[in-house]
Amino acid sequence: MGRSSALSGLARTLNRRPTTRCLSTTSRHYAGEVRIIEVGPRDGLQNEKKSITLQTKLELIRRLAHTGLRNIEAGSFVAPKWVPQMANSADVLNHLLGHPPSTPYPVAYNYLVPNLRGLQNFLKTADDVKPGNAPDTSQVTDDADAPPTPPPSPEEQGEAEPAPITSTQDPNEMPSDTSGVNDPIKPEPSSATANQMEVSLFTAATEAFSKANTNCTIAASLERCKEIVALAKSRNVRVRGYVSVALGCPYEGPDVAPSKVAEITASLLEMGVDEVSVADTTGMGTAPRTRDLLKTLSAAGIANQDLALHFHDTYGQALVNAVVGLEHGIRTFDSSVGGLGGCPFSKGATGNVATEDLVYCLHSLGATTGVNVERVAEIGAWISTELGRENDSRAGKAVLARLRS
Repeated sequence: MGRSSALSGLARTLNRRPTTRCLSTTSRHYAGEVRIIEVGPRDGLQNEKKSITLQTKLELIRRLAHTGLRNIEAGSFVAPKWVPQMANSADVLNHLLGHPPSTPYPVAYNYLVPNLRGLQNFLKTADDVKPGNAPDTSQVTDDADAPPTPPPSPEEQGEAEPAPITSTQDPNEMPSDTSGVNDPIKPEPSSATANQMEVSLFTAATEAFSKANTNCTIAASLERCKEIVALAKSRNVRVRGYVSVALGCPYEGPDVAPSKVAEITASLLEMGVDEVSVADTTGMGTAPRTRDLLKTLSAAGIANQDLALHFHDTYGQALVNAVVGLEHGIRTFDSSVGGLGGCPFSKGATGNVATEDLVYCLHSLGATTGVNVERVAEIGAWISTELGRENDSRAGKAVLARLRS
């Protein structure tokens, strides 16, 4: 074969190769609106060693409600002997029903109810309060002798093609800290009565964690959940569910069966739970295992809009896993201001992914959250100082350093 024939053959081969790049910076879809569930006032505070006053909790919630966050976990109706930090959740509910923060949009406040009695206590408290007539509890001082260290506590349609998380902008351009706020999710008219009080319940993806956390099997835990859902629905109360240790268990290891998580999630949705938060309670999740879990959930017929993702940042993988979820089509994520939180049943497990870090990341990818990351960063610094702990939000600290420079 002559040289000209060889070159001609090579040209034909090259012409048959695809010209598109796998990792293009041109997006086919916009990342869209993403809903943030702020869990700091409940999941974030319940394991803190320092006793937290009622005023501090109410001020934290008030400040968060003015950042654009529409969903805030406010407390837990669990036995005070197990979680002393949540002992005044009835006072928090009283205050939010009678004297809610004034916001231009409605806010949903969520309370964890571990069992039927917890829900009954929640409903009784709510029934006893009429908006505007509740005593102003913001000046109440908590008992200084309250136990400072809580013992182990309970943890917690056809789909559109998932949008690739890419942008038409210069990939090296630094994102604006307030992107997603300049074009926020459209506020709705609001009043005190427009705010919503919701409840959440929980179960676990492994038998060992279920027994350690709730002193019962998974099957028994689901039966308890049925009772909670039935009563809540009879009162028109929205219910959120948690599946703990979905990506790793401190007792059974990191290889939690995705099929088991899907089975439990489907059971919760079938009994009437409105949304299920699939939780990486220990922070053991990785990007490949998160992707495998989401594929299994989809294969089981579970719609993305019925799911939320809840990541802890123990191994620094929370944001990576969140982006995997976003690429899969998940649009609801839990986070905690300042990275507050932890898992009492997993040594070394750190807090939830920081709201500041998550929102900053989402905005850089073109998502809209309606949340002002600068305000959240200020709150993260404030509550960390109040608790005498390190601020675990890297984005929050960077945003504040830039603002103060």
